[in-house]
Amino acid sequence: MRVEASRLRQVRDVVALVVVAAVSLTACSGGGDSTGNGSSPSKTAPDTSSPGGDPALKVPAPLPAQALLSNPCSALTDAELKDVGLTPPGELTQGPPALCDWSSLSTKQNGVGVGAVPQNKGGISDIYDQRAKQAYFQPVTVDGYPGVFADTQDGRPSGSCSLWVGITDQLAFTVVTSITIGPNKAQPCDVARKVGTAVVTHLRGAA
Repeated sequence: MRVEASRLRQVRDVVALVVVAAVSLTACSGGGDSTGNGSSPSKTAPDTSSPGGDPALKVPAPLPAQALLSNPCSALTDAELKDVGLTPPGELTQGPPALCDWSSLSTKQNGVGVGAVPQNKGGISDIYDQRAKQAYFQPVTVDGYPGVFADTQDGRPSGSCSLWVGITDQLAFTVVTSITIGPNKAQPCDVARKVGTAVVTHLRGAA
């Protein structure tokens, strides 16, 4: 089973909130593109020197993200997928954000999705800026990189958890779990963190 459509909608709701907030902040500051398009590097670079005003949110070393951006299914190799209990190949779900979904090795009813979130020009700090709008918000470090468990709806009792990890000061990726049966249903965020750690390790190896 792929990550449920309702879970994908929730993740995209978080992204939408962040994008709206970012556009509003740009308008108030008088910067950015007059069309509201924040995709211009020349406009966004000055805003990321100190993400969210919190030095703790700066990444220790930017990780290469182009492959993840162009193809989320490249986030993990077949061997790495099996190491974290997932079945290759993945299935791409269009976004935003675009996610690659994999089924569990043990049961196809369970799945995990991974994808970069280029809409958030401030990386992980954009998620932190939306803290008040989240049903749950638990900061975490993933293999040395700043992250947070957060979502606009709390699906953790049902086996759903959303993890966000900053891999550059301008980009974060998300891990979304959909665990409907089995012992991991009670600890979906542990699964998300395990997969997120594997993705960071993979990207570090590509640096």
